Amino acid sequence: MQRRDLLIGGAASAAATALSQLPAAAAQPQRRGGYWPDGIRLPISLSLMFHSGAQSRFGAYTPFGHLVPPAGTDDLPTITWYRYGATEGIPRALEMLAKLKVKATSHMSGLAVETYPDVARSIVQAGHEAADHGWNLIAEATMTDEQERDFIQRSTDTIRKVTGQRPVGYNAPGLRGTGNVLSNLHSLGFKYHTDDVSRDEPFIVQLDGKRDIVVVPHAPYINDMRAYESRGMSNTDFLNNLKLSFDQLYEESASRRRMMSIVMHDRMVRPEHARTMAEAIRYMLKHPGVAFMTKIDIARFITTAKDAIREPIGAVYPTIPGLYRG
Repeated sequence: MQRRDLLIGGAASAAATALSQLPAAAAQPQRRGGYWPDGIRLPISLSLMFHSGAQSRFGAYTPFGHLVPPAGTDDLPTITWYRYGATEGIPRALEMLAKLKVKATSHMSGLAVETYPDVARSIVQAGHEAADHGWNLIAEATMTDEQERDFIQRSTDTIRKVTGQRPVGYNAPGLRGTGNVLSNLHSLGFKYHTDDVSRDEPFIVQLDGKRDIVVVPHAPYINDMRAYESRGMSNTDFLNNLKLSFDQLYEESASRRRMMSIVMHDRMVRPEHARTMAEAIRYMLKHPGVAFMTKIDIARFITTAKDAIREPIGAVYPTIPGLYRG
């Protein structure tokens, strides 16, 4: 497939109809011993972030640390740094994933989808899951409940309108929703969120006696933004981190439920990073029982697993007073 083909808009109506639902989970996955279905020993969840055009007009994070313009001034190279995700990063990532036969979950900012609808469609048309990432990359944590629900719903509606897929998973910008974000997500029909870094396995958060939501956890240091944009890590260092994390989790997965989370950002999929990530994925797939799963499939499975960890929200966030403790 040519990269230019991935950006062709206006797919045939039949394709749009086929994409009107979330990707189906593996047909009736069967638990055959172990902690995952169908002989899987260690599932890997790959996130492909779609941010292009959703960054703040002023003050967006930039890797260009010299001659930074004053506050309130347009920073032209930083604008193009984010635009790279739509013009090069996403098409390159989709090519790579297709060659490796790997499916990912794409966390989409609503404004990015509105700005680059053909790119958003290309992700879903390639068989990847569309998840919500809020409307844009501004701070969510200080919003009122109404503002937060509007911020999420606006993005959800845009993703569904453009791609035909209704997101049921959520990742807040910077992982930081409000103190009521889980209740707000539940009220909006979401099934899982990823803004929790407290475990290396999925689990269920009980909001009260009747409501719950799945956590498909995030791994902050297996994240290319932390490696390249924030920390200046070399490709060799990042590859080594990926392998070390995988090796440890794979070893642990022999005796307990484990999963691995990896995050790729659209603007970071530069040529050298794509090769680094492809090498890491090939290394992981050589191990028996390794499978790449979308987050919705992980959430669906853990919802029905009788031995899944279930914790009241007050135990998950113990320093916030007044949360439900069962």
